[in-house]
Amino acid sequence: MPREVLDPDKSTVDTASVEAGLDALDAPPTGSRSRRNLFRAVVSPIIAMVITVVIWQVLWSAAIWPEYQLPAPLTVGEQIWKITQTGQVWEFLWVSVHRAVIGFLVSVAVATPLGLLLAKVPLVRAAIGPLISGLQSLPSVAWVPAAVLWFGLTDGAIYTVVLLGAVPSIANGLVSGIDQIPPILPRVGKVLGAGRLDSARYILLPAALPGYLSGLKQGWAFSWRSLMAAELIATSPQLGFGLGQYLHNAMSLSDMSMVMAGILLIFLVGVGIELLVFRPMESAVLRARGLSGAL
Repeated sequence: MPREVLDPDKSTVDTASVEAGLDALDAPPTGSRSRRNLFRAVVSPIIAMVITVVIWQVLWSAAIWPEYQLPAPLTVGEQIWKITQTGQVWEFLWVSVHRAVIGFLVSVAVATPLGLLLAKVPLVRAAIGPLISGLQSLPSVAWVPAAVLWFGLTDGAIYTVVLLGAVPSIANGLVSGIDQIPPILPRVGKVLGAGRLDSARYILLPAALPGYLSGLKQGWAFSWRSLMAAELIATSPQLGFGLGQYLHNAMSLSDMSMVMAGILLIFLVGVGIELLVFRPMESAVLRARGLSGAL
């Protein structure tokens, strides 16, 4: 049976074709694909919000509920415009958002080494792992009375509630990411002489980044929710006037349009942080790793 003779020129052409295909896969999105991604990331949420407002307007027009229970979207918009004209809205946003950011950053600084310990030290994981998971399932609002009794009506009470709400989520996210790292990576680092700190910095954290980022995103959500619960309950002139205090005053005045305006502002901050901070970070990480979840 005659042996097949390999053609060097044909082999070179096939290799070039394969390389061209791989380059095409790694190429940045074309114009049409970029427009689709832009529509999906920016225009789609706007359309969803418009549809929500339209449904809200229809329900108000149907008069299913009285005005004091379901105000018109225009009335709520007038409330937001009123506090925007007076400049109060910027004070509310500054007080609440800067507290949330500080509490979140401190939570990251606490939760990251805690997550590394839980993931890499079996004794620590067995001892406090269930406690961390239990804290994550505990509603943050339950900590507000205790924090007020511990620290009084001060920023310390509010930051305590934020930390207790965010740290467990970030730590568990990091643990989940490290658990999914192939065991060969830490072993290679050990063979190459990496110590514990170098292994954590250059191997564990980069390899666990997708899970860690999910934990960070969830930790921010818990920070924001915990902060609103603390501001809503622990109100005092010494604490400033944030979105939670605005919502509390609206409830005290039985003004549903103010209540809806406060809820809408809190919601918009959450959506804005997601779209402007975490969505681009998540997309960049997934795209860098060639994962299909990248936008």
